[in-house]
Amino acid sequence: MEVLRDREWKKPMPKPDPVSAPWWAAAAEGRLLFQECPTCGHRQFYPRPMCTACGADTEWAEASGRGTVHTFTIVRQYGQPPFKDELPYVVAMIELEEGVRMLANVTDCDVEAVSIGMPVEAYAVAAGDEVAVPLWRPVDGG
Repeated sequence: MEVLRDREWKKPMPKPDPVSAPWWAAAAEGRLLFQECPTCGHRQFYPRPMCTACGADTEWAEASGRGTVHTFTIVRQYGQPPFKDELPYVVAMIELEEGVRMLANVTDCDVEAVSIGMPVEAYAVAAGDEVAVPLWRPVDGG
């Protein structure tokens, strides 16, 4: 996953906690992670302290960084900066190849071009030295 470090991060800073810190740090290194349970095989995202299927401890697994738009909405009204300056923008539920779903923005295309089933790839924008925020963009030809 490409990490863009040449963009100034103007949005609220992510606040990693003990459960999510590995995910944010991996994103800053260009890796997209999800949790997988070694006991029952369940995969999940967002980071949680235990498997939501069986309660066991989970392990981190690296995603391919590819997925498809499962569903989305176009945000056209929001009065507060810095989001107001980006209108309109897409918030989408992305289904990763690995089966988990991740909520994030789809960028680098016209908002009207986004569609359910659209192939996308992850990239990240550095929000600091040790944190990056994953985003999604259409795959070439998508």
